[in-house]
Order: sequence, then C-alpha cells, then structure tokens
Amino acid sequence: MLRHSLTIKNSNKPPQPSLLRPFSIFIFQFFFIFIFFSFTPLSLSAAAVMEVRRRPVKPSHTKGSSASASAAAVDRRSSSPKASDALPLPLYLTNGIFFTLFFSVAYFLLNRWRDKIRNSTPLLHVLTLSELAGIICLVASFIYLIGFFGIDFVQSFICKSETDDDHHQFVLHEDRSIHCSPPPPEKSPTAADLPPDDEDLVKCVVSGEIPSYSLESRLGDCYKAAKIRREAVQRLAGRSVEGLPLEGFDYDSILGQCCEMPVGYVQIPVGIVGPLLLNQCEFSVPMATTEGCLVASTNRGCKAIYASGGATCVLLRDGMTRAPVVRFSSAKRASDLKFFLEDPLNFDTLSVVFNKSSRFARLQGINCAVAGKNLYIRFRCSTGDAMGMNMVSKGVQNVLDFLENDFPDMDIIGISGNYCSDKKPAAVNWIEGRGKSVVCEAVISGDVVAKVLKTTVPALVELNMLKNLTGSAIAGALGGFNAHAANIVSAVFIATGQDPAQNIESSHCITMMEPVNNGKDLHISVTMPSIEVGTVGGGTQLASQSACLNLLGVKGANKESPGSNSRLLATIVAGSVLAGELSLMSAISAGQLVKSHMKYNRSSRDITKIGS
Repeated sequence: MLRHSLTIKNSNKPPQPSLLRPFSIFIFQFFFIFIFFSFTPLSLSAAAVMEVRRRPVKPSHTKGSSASASAAAVDRRSSSPKASDALPLPLYLTNGIFFTLFFSVAYFLLNRWRDKIRNSTPLLHVLTLSELAGIICLVASFIYLIGFFGIDFVQSFICKSETDDDHHQFVLHEDRSIHCSPPPPEKSPTAADLPPDDEDLVKCVVSGEIPSYSLESRLGDCYKAAKIRREAVQRLAGRSVEGLPLEGFDYDSILGQCCEMPVGYVQIPVGIVGPLLLNQCEFSVPMATTEGCLVASTNRGCKAIYASGGATCVLLRDGMTRAPVVRFSSAKRASDLKFFLEDPLNFDTLSVVFNKSSRFARLQGINCAVAGKNLYIRFRCSTGDAMGMNMVSKGVQNVLDFLENDFPDMDIIGISGNYCSDKKPAAVNWIEGRGKSVVCEAVISGDVVAKVLKTTVPALVELNMLKNLTGSAIAGALGGFNAHAANIVSAVFIATGQDPAQNIESSHCITMMEPVNNGKDLHISVTMPSIEVGTVGGGTQLASQSACLNLLGVKGANKESPGSNSRLLATIVAGSVLAGELSLMSAISAGQLVKSHMKYNRSSRDITKIGS
C-alpha cells in the first residue's frame, strides 16, 4: 500500500527540466558559428579565384618578358591544386548537401533522444536502425566539413609563398637600376679622311701621350685641335658624333674664355617676338629655345601689350654682389670686424681699396652676417655694362688683403661663402636683390583681353591669385610666384650670350594682376629683383650672340653712359617676361594650353632615322 502510494506520488510529480535542451541549443549555436566563420572566407577566396580565372589577361605594353611572366603567373595560379578539385560535384552543391545533411541529422537525433528522456526509455545507448544511420550521416558530414576546411586551412600556409610570388607578378615595379651602355668595341673606327700627321696625333691623344687639353697650344690652330680631339673622342667612346657640327664656327673666339676642349657646337633655333613696346620704344626680342609654343605665346603677349599702349619698366637697383667667408678664433673677433665694416666712417677707405681693381667697379655697400666664429661679408657694387662677377671678385680680394693688416688673425675660408648668392635660389637675392632689380607693368584693355587673349579680366585675376600667389605659397616657392618666368629668361639669356646658370636667381619674379577702371581693364606687373645680365664679356662676344644683342641695340659697352646697355637689356628681359606671363595665364584661363601644345609642340619626325 505504501509502495503504491509512493508510486502514485511520484507519477504525479511534475517532470524535471531536462539538461538536453540547453545543451542541444549550445551545440547548434557552436556549429553554426564555426561553419559560418569557416565558410565565409572560403567563399570569398573561391570567388576571388573564380574571378581571376574568368578575367582575361590584358595585353601588356611593356616588354615581352613582362607579358610572358604575367601569363605564366596566371597559368600557375589556375593550375595549382585546390581542396575542391577532388569533388565530383561543384563546390556550392557539395557544401549545400553536407550542410543540409549535418543539420537535419543532428536535429533528428536530438529530437529522438529528447523523446527517450521524456518517456523514461531505458538504455539510451540502444539504437534503432534509423538512429544508427543518422549517427553515421552526422559523423560523415562532420568529417567532410572539418576535413574540407582543414585542408584549405593547411593549404593556405603551404601555398602562401607561391601565392605571394603570383601576386607580385601583377605589380609593376619601377626599374631603378642603372644600366650601363655596352663597352665600346675593341676595334677603333678608321679615319680614312685624316692626313697621316693628323692620324698620328689622334693615336697619341687616344693613348694618352698628348693631353687633349694641350692640343690648341701645341698646334696653334684651334679648328684643327677641335677636329683631332673630336676624332679621338669617337675612338675612345666607340660612338659617332656625326650629328654634332664642326665646321662653321670660330674656335679662336672661345679660346681661354668661353669653353675648353671643344669638339663642335650645338645648334639652337632662335625665334623673334615683337614688337615689344616698352617705355615708348619698340624691340624685336630674340629667344633661343627648343620648346614649341614658347615664342608664339610670348609674341601674342607682345601683341596684347602693343595694342594696349605698351608697357612701362623701371630699374630699382643695380649692383652685383660677392660674399666671402672668414673665420676668427672667437665670435667676439668676428663681431669686431662686422662693426668695422658696417661703420660709415670706414666706408670711404674701403671704397678706395675696392674700386682700384676696375674703372667701372664702384662699391655701393657692405652687409655682414655672423654665424658663430664665422663672418659672411656681402659686398655690393656697380659693374658697368658687364655682368660683373669677376670684377666684384677682384675688388673683394683687394679688401680682404687690406683687412689682414688690421685683423691678422682673420682666416679667409673662401672668396665665396654662398651669401652672395650666385646660381642658387636664395632669400637674400629675393629680398635684397642682386644684379638689376626691375619692375614692369602694363594696363591691358578689356577689349584686347577678349579679342587677343580670348579670356576675361575676372578670370585672369582669379587665376593669378589662386595659381601664382596662393599655389606658389602652398608649394613653399622661393621667388617663384609666377607662371613661367624662367622660360623667357632662359631663352633670352641663351640668345644674348648670358650665363644660363644665372637663370636661377634671374627668374625670381612675382606676377600681380588686378582689375582697374571699374573692372573693365587689367593691370599686370612683374617684379624681378635679381636679373643678372651684361653686354660685354663672356658669351656676348660670340658672333651669334653679338648679333642678337645688336638687334636689341645693346651690343657692347655704352661709352657715353657706362652701364646703360646692360640696364636696358634687363628691362627688355622683364618686358618679355611680362608678355610671356600674360599670354600663358590667358591660355590656362581659356583652357587652350593643352590644345596649343598638342598642335605646336609635337613632332611627327622619326628621330631614330636621323644620324646613328
């Protein structure tokens, strides 16, 4: 009776919560997360591989070796073994079948075991045939999934190096190695047109018995020396200089002052722009250049200036500089010399010492800068019609020799300490000036802006502000607040025999534009603080360059007013820059720059068939 009551009591007891349900939920979540994070990267990688296989290889414009290497990389990538290669069905179908089988069987078995627990069926380990088949399918699908993703995971490490190599095949690397030209042939070219004596001289130069630089003094004939040297150079280099002209040049005119060891000369075409109406005078300006559109563009600027009444140019300063560097045992001694040189009471004495080197050199001022024990002394003087670097250097040397009497502990480090500053962009030239400091201006009428320059006044003003001023400031420009002043300066310098390297500081320029006359007209100006030009000395005496100077009316020295020719040349350079700036800015504003360069700055001539 007691046993029966206990049985009834136990039968009425509510069923205890089963631990299998939360466990089954955990199992489902675990396998779902595992399969999701495993299947996602595989699907992405498989899609990427399929995309690479489907993507055709683009034809390469590089060398054939690069194209073949890229094709080999694609073939190697497509032929590399993958885990999916062993499957009889497509990858997505196989994965779908096993995923469905795995979750379906797992759900079936969990439901069966839950029913057994609820019904208190003993011997859970006793399995029916369907349960046994379900377990086998579950294990098989689990092995497939683990094995498939495991193989792909391991294979990713094994094929990592090969994949990286294949990846690099699609990256174009810049070849930064320097390839030397092949060595010259051992057999020298014969010179059948040379007389026996000249042939012997060439052999002596090639062997080193006669130095090449001594041919002029040995032969007494500059043309013959250039001819012998030219042939020797061809034999030593194993290459021809056939396209470099030899005849038609006066080699005696460059001996000892323009060029050493000549073998020919380079031809540069010279174009003429103008008339440039400057200070009520008309000038036809020669420009030596190989850049297409430059002469035509500057000529258009000259036309606009002429149609608007011309330009006005003013010379602000004229003084060449040289700055030696000296050193003392202490900064105090360097400061003592600084105070001595900058004392107005000593200027007359120093001027007498400086000016005795030339009848044109006249000392204008001395500025000093101290750096520790070192003192930089910047001399500024007028130099007549010469550019004046040699003239001012001789005067500086005289002053240094004089100062050694009162400052015997002064150690002269160099005649130039880069505080001059010559042939380098420097703020001291931009601020203090060097050579000729010039400002040139013009007022261009609105009708000329529209008809000749094909743009508008507001567009030019805005472009100048954003390009020449703001853009140059963002770039950290030093004296480069312009569009292309160096283009015009270089072309005029080469045509007139100036030092092309001094184009660096001579091209310092700021271009200003603003509307005037109630916005109808355009005021444009260029300020150039360091134009370094001369009409005597250096390359100005050569026949071609002298002819260009004569065209401008500034050939040689002005005997009535020394220095006036070089000053006039500096204003012509500034006026030409004004024309070039006006035209280029208009072309950019109107969107014509690229079109004009494509039309006038491209050659259809095959240069590979010219010379050898």
